[in-house]
Amino acid sequence: MLAQATPAVVNISVVMRDPGENNPLLRDPFFRRFFNLPEQPRTEQSAGSGVIVDAGRGLVLTNHHVIKDAQEVVVTLKDRRALKAQLAGADPGTDIALLRIPAENLTALKFGDSDALQVGDFVVAIGNPFGIGQTVTSGIVSALGRSGLGIEGYEDFIQTDASINPGNSGGALVNLRGELVGINTAIIGPAGGNVGIGFAVPAAMARQVMAQILRFGEVRRGRLGVSTADLTPETAKQFGVRSGEGAVVVAVEPGSPADKAGLKKGDVLVSANGRPIRGAADVRNRVGLTPVGEEITLGVERSGGRTEIRARVGEPFAVTGAAGEAVPQLAGARVANIEPGMPMYGQVLGVIVASVEAKSAAARNGLRAGDIIYGVGRRRVRSVSAFLAALRAAEAPLRLTLLRGEYRITLTIR
Repeated sequence: MLAQATPAVVNISVVMRDPGENNPLLRDPFFRRFFNLPEQPRTEQSAGSGVIVDAGRGLVLTNHHVIKDAQEVVVTLKDRRALKAQLAGADPGTDIALLRIPAENLTALKFGDSDALQVGDFVVAIGNPFGIGQTVTSGIVSALGRSGLGIEGYEDFIQTDASINPGNSGGALVNLRGELVGINTAIIGPAGGNVGIGFAVPAAMARQVMAQILRFGEVRRGRLGVSTADLTPETAKQFGVRSGEGAVVVAVEPGSPADKAGLKKGDVLVSANGRPIRGAADVRNRVGLTPVGEEITLGVERSGGRTEIRARVGEPFAVTGAAGEAVPQLAGARVANIEPGMPMYGQVLGVIVASVEAKSAAARNGLRAGDIIYGVGRRRVRSVSAFLAALRAAEAPLRLTLLRGEYRITLTIR
């Protein structure tokens, strides 16, 4: 099994941009000679791993954070060939990037069914930890559908105890049939070391991202116009439905694709395009990876019966402000006004967090897409302009009062 899998896993080295290159004066050779500034050598460093998934087209999947800000990317195969790679596209929200290399005598790894994984299944992690060379470790699937970790924007991680260390990012998580079931992406441990808790992006998600990048050059996310919550015994009792796995619809935006398709408050979403929905995070992931204009088939439990509803994914709402322009602690977050037609319009005054960039300062400080911020310190905010003004005037520590689902939360950011 490994004899077929390991040639498809590659090392990725990058040449990073010199921060000074952003200053046009520092790029001027006359300026550098006048002030006797030495030429800064560019250094190549081993950044992570990647997986060849299409030998005929030379397609390599890796993590976005592996190649972010890279000026050049070099892919080194197991047979030690070093090939320059071109970036086909990247999606920070899922931490997936797609590279192209010359399609000459390559070995590709076949996609497996990551939806069929079960806790306890044996898996193998292949990568290049610490840049020491290709390494194989084994373990089991410890958990599925991990989210809320504050690592990436669209979280649906496979958790494994197979040893994953720095440099494994972008490498392969493989089942015992030698099929790709995940792209290794993150670890939790002191100083970034392994303590038996590693995470991988499911192959199904990575494959959907790749398909959109090949089609559009980017991931085009849409929306249905619903607010959902995890189905707990409490919410099941509140809406009069059977408890179990799923996501309950708590609000439907008037005139939205969900409204036009017939979704109602209290419906329980149990599947999307045949794939099970375990909670609200799954709804966000499934909708977010369905291109704008395409249909999504939802399995719905309503009044004790089950039905299917088809909805056409619509355009996302307009983004109108970047929080990082006001304070660096919220860099990577974009906010929008709560416009008429949105589920929370008329129920709360504030701004909605439209997106949070993966691994950004805002993500590290606990902000999530979908949060509704209505207070900065002691000031109430009702619009993007008021929110940005309040941020600029705020004293340390920064305190944000927000609504996350049905919970009111105060974030204290230092």
